[in-house]
Amino acid sequence: MTMYKIRNLNPISPVYRDILAGDKYLVGAEVEKPDAIIVRSADMHEMDIEDQLLCVGRAGVGVNNIPLDKMAQKGVVVFNSPGANANAVKELVIAALLMASRRVSEGIAWAKENAADPDLSKLVEKSKKQFVGPEISGKTLGVIGLGAIGVMVANTGYALGMKVLGYDPYISVEHAWSLSRAVQHSTDLSEVLRQSDYISLHVPLTEGTRSMMDESALAQMKQGAALINYARDALVDTQAVKEALESGALRAYVSDFPVPALMGVKNTVFTPHLGASTPESEDNCVRLIAGQLSDYLNVGTIRNSVNYPNCTLTPVTMPRLTVLHKNVPNVIGTVTGLVASANINIENMVNQSRGEYAYTVLDLAGVPDKALLARMEELDAIYKVRLIKA
Repeated sequence: MTMYKIRNLNPISPVYRDILAGDKYLVGAEVEKPDAIIVRSADMHEMDIEDQLLCVGRAGVGVNNIPLDKMAQKGVVVFNSPGANANAVKELVIAALLMASRRVSEGIAWAKENAADPDLSKLVEKSKKQFVGPEISGKTLGVIGLGAIGVMVANTGYALGMKVLGYDPYISVEHAWSLSRAVQHSTDLSEVLRQSDYISLHVPLTEGTRSMMDESALAQMKQGAALINYARDALVDTQAVKEALESGALRAYVSDFPVPALMGVKNTVFTPHLGASTPESEDNCVRLIAGQLSDYLNVGTIRNSVNYPNCTLTPVTMPRLTVLHKNVPNVIGTVTGLVASANINIENMVNQSRGEYAYTVLDLAGVPDKALLARMEELDAIYKVRLIKA
């Protein structure tokens, strides 16, 4: 029986033992020559990628700490756990909505500063007017990005009595089905910016979304609107936000990502990256990642990969050859030709691609020898070849 060695680079919830259990897995922080790695926040950019490494599981969504192309070109599939922390982030975004409206954090700070005043009760009545803020019910919430978290935020906003506009040109069928019918799906980002009293960001950080909330975007927002960012810090242009706050064009900025340039700026509220900081979220992420690693190691199935195509496979009933390779012509023909030259029949074949990278899986009537596998791996277009036995 094959034993898979899995190294965790950060402390993780013990729920992984529900899936990566028994004599088939060795899991720990000191595991050497791992077949798989589980990571949360550890920076992997300078790590050596050992030849035996098959996959990396990020217990969370963001993968900025992992060199995705470098991994792909070493034949290492990288997974994340989308949706596992969605409820945790959604709850904090709702809290951010209230903090952007009712001046809660300022009021708490005031109460602490004046806690020792013997006339505190009288002082409260005189001072509370400085913390007046609007209710969110009846206001318009614009949700930019309708993934797992964005959909939850949009639905909850509507349940709290808000009018909700949602923008996502790439919304998946799954998330579209989850979105309340009461949420108005807009195809015009400018329209959402113009009409919303609150904008909440829920998009991944890409070159296309970096600094998407810049001077131009902020200028399109309703005068005195609030911006909430519990997605990624680099989605906003920090200097543009600062200027909009100082001019009053932006009423409040609430974010999970403190940045030095905005610390102490009036009408800002920061939490220290608490979006997924719940025990339930940690458990959900680790449980999802453990299942994905197990499926890939034992079956070859790829789910929620961020550098290779997803590919759902049936259980292994015969020798299974998996090939991670460049998405270029003639690779499949070359691989199948080598299999045929060994007089092995191909019973089933699956091929999926994603950008520059592709994944081909062959179920075979016989077991290829090590020499054949080595010949395949010597091909320039092939990153990694693996044989999974039934």
